[in-house]
Amino acid sequence: MKYDVVIAGAGLFGSVLARELRDNGRRVLVVERRGAVGGNICCEERDGIPVHLYGAHIFHTSIREVWEYVNRFADFRPFVNSPIANYKGELYNLPFNMNTFYQMWGVRTPAEARAKIKAQQEEGAAAEPQNLEEQAISLVGRDIYEKLIRGYTEKQWGRDCRELPAFIIRRLPLRFTYNNNYFNDRWQGIPAGGYNGLIENLLQGVEVSLETDFLHDKEYFLHNAERIVYTGAIDEYFDYALGELEYRGLRFEHARMETDNLQGVAVMNFTDRETPYTRRIEHKHFEVGNQALLEQPVTIVTKEYPADWRRGDDAYYPVNDGKNQALYQKYLAKAASERVVFGGRLGEYQYYDMDKTVERALALAQSLKA
Repeated sequence: MKYDVVIAGAGLFGSVLARELRDNGRRVLVVERRGAVGGNICCEERDGIPVHLYGAHIFHTSIREVWEYVNRFADFRPFVNSPIANYKGELYNLPFNMNTFYQMWGVRTPAEARAKIKAQQEEGAAAEPQNLEEQAISLVGRDIYEKLIRGYTEKQWGRDCRELPAFIIRRLPLRFTYNNNYFNDRWQGIPAGGYNGLIENLLQGVEVSLETDFLHDKEYFLHNAERIVYTGAIDEYFDYALGELEYRGLRFEHARMETDNLQGVAVMNFTDRETPYTRRIEHKHFEVGNQALLEQPVTIVTKEYPADWRRGDDAYYPVNDGKNQALYQKYLAKAASERVVFGGRLGEYQYYDMDKTVERALALAQSLKA
């Protein structure tokens, strides 16, 4: 056969896998439906600003091996994600921490904050939460729920919180310290200049075919590769034979603005229901330490709109409820008879942070080398 492995998808998962197999002497072909590599971490330079085309991506991990691995292929700048929540013009620090509680209630000590939250939990908590609203109130109380959770969540899911299952919010971390670092991971950063360099270095020396839809030529690839790794949606691979898995979609609206600094932070969440977008991203703030870029009188911002997913749209977030998981298991059973491995967020119908994506790609590479 012409190739040992054909990988469908040049996102982070496919690129790490391709690098490892290529370094192991395998004949590898990566095919990518889009016109550029990188998947959803693909960036584009506009006015010298690396723009995250498909939403903000901050690499964070507590896995030393993963951090050391990605740093072989890119120069990571330290970046601490400290988003701001905007509720009808009121600004709150995220994640929920002492700064948030002071802004919300004027409390200054952890004991005061705990007492305030406990009182609201006891006032509004259901004995056995039956929906997301009841679950959230039982965890954080009414005020935080109404201002910082309800509207944002309803926009994300396109449904009233009282219609959403409680399990979506199993826990809501509360920090009783003045700490705006969104992640707890030891290593956090973004490659200088965006993620394109990381992906290009991972794919160096690997044969890549862009604007190539694997599914349009499935039989050709199956006949010309010992093994297929498919990183697209598993239900699409089987032409939805057992039904459609559900996803949430996203739509991005990029704009150039004549100002050096629009919002003073990389990510601002809009938590009221009336604002149609969930987040506004100002990309230059990802480039920590690049003072010349930060001072130039132009900025690029992106508004992120949740969307209902329809067949043919890009799928972003799997809807991991019981019904969809049962259908996914049926597709997995169907896949057992194929010479295909399904990997990545869509192939495994599971949302992964980037570090877990790298970790799983490295693990799959090890098994394929054996």
